[in-house]
Amino acid sequence: MILTVTPNPSLDRTYEVPALERGEVLRATGERVDPGGKGVNVSRAVAAAGHRTLAIVPLGGAPGALVAELLARQEIPVAPVRLGGHTRSNIAVAEPDGTLTKINAPGPRLTPGESEALLAAVGTHAPDADWVACCGSLPQGLAPAWYADLVTRVHGHGSRTALDTSGPSLPAALRGRPDVIKPNAQELAEAVGRPLATVGDALKAADELRAAGAGAVLASLGADGQLLVSDTGTWYGHAPVSVVRSDVGAGDASLAGFLAAGGRGPEALAAAVAHGAAAVRLPGSQMPTPADLDPSAVTVTTDVPLDRALSA
Repeated sequence: MILTVTPNPSLDRTYEVPALERGEVLRATGERVDPGGKGVNVSRAVAAAGHRTLAIVPLGGAPGALVAELLARQEIPVAPVRLGGHTRSNIAVAEPDGTLTKINAPGPRLTPGESEALLAAVGTHAPDADWVACCGSLPQGLAPAWYADLVTRVHGHGSRTALDTSGPSLPAALRGRPDVIKPNAQELAEAVGRPLATVGDALKAADELRAAGAGAVLASLGADGQLLVSDTGTWYGHAPVSVVRSDVGAGDASLAGFLAAGGRGPEALAAAVAHGAAAVRLPGSQMPTPADLDPSAVTVTTDVPLDRALSA
């Protein structure tokens, strides 16, 4: 069972438009409304793959009620933590060439009592989980070290942790020694404080994060594939994608595939790549089902293309 924790969930609205023209009235050709937030997306992808999951989410106001309703329609079990504030609403505008413009709201400010209630909910459910995926930005009111506290508590219950966050929260959380972290190329660069030009640069950055406390690093490099760096080896995975509709939630789908496949070794990396490639072919933040996957298109190798330039 994969338990997910999303401290700052969202109600995600995605509009497909012929072109994004600043200052003009745009006519959408498609629209989706989805429950959002990285951990929520991981739960949605895990459920779509036919595995057990439980999503712990702080919810408040009408947007929070709609998030809960949408998750219920998808038959995803939820452990809600009630907030006095309102769950945030995010907007994404998708163009036909795959360009995505996102507007993410900051979200509510959690009180100390709400923060502790969130940690208590994790403590209640973590003993039943194989993995606890701690995902997304921290809302106002939670210090960067909050994830480190969460990881430490989860380990105290005997469960493994996967962390997907960015900014100051990522290096702060490494003190808790998460079992795996899942940064993208930009987050890797930010964490080590320098630009990354090649896959080799990304590999070196992943090694540094492992030295700082991460057990393993699953690095999403977008069109340039994915890296898995762990104590048992280093692997590179890639799958061609001819048409990109939306990359919203693609990294979350990758993490879900990785954890559902055991969260370890080349087989789990192959599942991560297959799920990520399937997700970008779908509209909005729709999560792939087994029918959307093409495992035969995935290549996983120990021969890492160190000189391959990372896409801008």
